[in-house]
Amino acid sequence: MEVCVLASGSRGNSIYVSGGGVSLLVDVGLSARELTARLKKAGIDPASLRAVLCTHDHSDHFKGLEVFSRRYPVRLFANDGTAAGIEQFFPGRAFDWEIFETASGFDIGSLHIESFTVSHDASDPVGFLFDDGVSRLCVVTDLGQSSTVVRDKLARCHCVILESNHDPDMLMASDRAWSLKSRIAGRSGHLSNADAAELISRAASRDLRTLLLAHLSEECNTCALALNSMRAALLQAGRGDVRVEVLSQREISPRYVV
Repeated sequence: MEVCVLASGSRGNSIYVSGGGVSLLVDVGLSARELTARLKKAGIDPASLRAVLCTHDHSDHFKGLEVFSRRYPVRLFANDGTAAGIEQFFPGRAFDWEIFETASGFDIGSLHIESFTVSHDASDPVGFLFDDGVSRLCVVTDLGQSSTVVRDKLARCHCVILESNHDPDMLMASDRAWSLKSRIAGRSGHLSNADAAELISRAASRDLRTLLLAHLSEECNTCALALNSMRAALLQAGRGDVRVEVLSQREISPRYVV
């Protein structure tokens, strides 16, 4: 399986996944023009994509969907809540959804996908676990708190894309409104560096080889803080062998082979 993160952060999110003879995107949170440019920069033909999977109905995860899905014949997957939430932003546009039930599994080609519920302030947000029969990838980029379900999914994976959104001190010292600070730090907001590190230290199995830290706040976090927090937790858990990288809002990632 191969994964390339095209963008990760509050200005837009999109992840390329290829496995089981299928190439797809998780979220289309960039403009169609910018997303196409990033795909081509990564050496990926947008016309080769078979599907788009939507995690939730926040605009930084779907804002390019309407134009992109008109330009390219991709299948569109979402649960009922997410599909309804996205459609509210595009009045008059009829999307041809393939609806899955949260906590269910489905196949696209030979790639098996499991959706699972996460704690975030959206209609029905989900994470995804991808399994091509050889390796497993988990994508969990927006969640305010861990859960047994999330830990169980992470424990099965060779590669994890997990948010490490903010440093609590930087968040509270920022100029953001108190209501926004409370939302981000709340149980349906985003994981702090320490939260993410604690989650991985509890969930990481011997299968885990690569950990990609996602959705870093540009105002309330730094790459160094996120990396140091996670690496310290992994060392304490006896997993200093895990490769840890930080993803970017502005630059595409390497194409990782999982």
